Amino acid sequence: MPPSQSRPRVKISERGAMRLKEGHVWVYRSDILSADGVAPGSLVTVADQRGKPLGTALYSSSSQIAIRMLAREEVTDFPALLRQRIAAAIDYRKNIVRDTDAYRVIFSEADFLPGLIVDRYNDILSLQILTQAMDAEFVRATVITELSAGLHPASIAERVDPRVRELETLAPRASRLLQGEKASTIFSMNGVQFHHDVLQGQKTGGFLDQRENYAAAAQYARGEALDVFCYQGGFALHLAAQCTQVTGVDSSRPALEVAEQNAALNRSLIEPGLQRKEIDWIEANAFDLLKDYAASNRRYDTIVLDPPAFAKTKRDLGSALRGYKELNLRALKMLRPGGILVSCSCSYHVSQVDFLEMLGSAALDAHRKLRLIELRGQAKDHPILLDVPETAYLKCAIGHVSI
Repeated sequence: MPPSQSRPRVKISERGAMRLKEGHVWVYRSDILSADGVAPGSLVTVADQRGKPLGTALYSSSSQIAIRMLAREEVTDFPALLRQRIAAAIDYRKNIVRDTDAYRVIFSEADFLPGLIVDRYNDILSLQILTQAMDAEFVRATVITELSAGLHPASIAERVDPRVRELETLAPRASRLLQGEKASTIFSMNGVQFHHDVLQGQKTGGFLDQRENYAAAAQYARGEALDVFCYQGGFALHLAAQCTQVTGVDSSRPALEVAEQNAALNRSLIEPGLQRKEIDWIEANAFDLLKDYAASNRRYDTIVLDPPAFAKTKRDLGSALRGYKELNLRALKMLRPGGILVSCSCSYHVSQVDFLEMLGSAALDAHRKLRLIELRGQAKDHPILLDVPETAYLKCAIGHVSI
């Protein structure tokens, strides 16, 4: 790394400078006034249009997010800063994570390490690199060394998102083990166990942000339950302890095969003589299935809706809200009086206000009275940085249907 006095300088507009002064850590490419000769992934000094330094940042030559701030002061030793922040992220989880050996270790901007995601699944770590700067070999080496020293994993794997690497103009890579030879493990959340193959599945391989919502849903669930977009069975397996019958629905056969393996794993843990509850897994399009079930007067006591993000960009907001409303409208019509609805959205562009308004509109059209029991977000190991609203994305509403 170059010494701070010879570090490349990026000058930004008044609008970009004001965004930083208000606490955000991103500057968009449209607010870059000059970045002459700055190499992709450089550590840069950010200055306002008058040349006043605003701090140190990571620069991307291709992303619309051109600047991701690291510090409001000059960073003189970037590797040392990386080591300190990785250690702080690990220490933070020691104080807040309970009842699991699977959790997010590093959450990008929310842990002051923009462009780096690390998840722990028992004795395996899974990381994602999302920016040019974090892809530098010395950064990778520092990250792996510090994670190994702090958490002593059997293996460390890299999960690659090809689209992100393309957007960042990074050379293609394959998902692979970076350290160790172990690629699969069993982890537990809230007393429920799951198989995990570190090189398979979505994102880094699981949806750890819902961990606390799984337990909350199980607290209120009862009777016959339907888990829509069940993936590998996170909600369904938690509901099984409380409900008389559970059905999980997903369009992915591989995900359902893992869900069945997870169900078998947990059945094997039940003491002899106790009832071993079966979960029905259905491969189907959720919209089509709910439409058919509602038309045939199928009824449930508990319904979980945990769809993928419908709004990838702000432009998608209108269609996303229509999709969420259709799902929730049909689910509300299928719930018996006194039933429980667990409705989720992981779309950042759908705000909490938008989400609740959608639920209220769906309840009105379904002629149901929906009382909110809990309004929840992502698990505590996915911290929210108040100055960076993009770090708050997950909404989970648990409601009681009165009529």
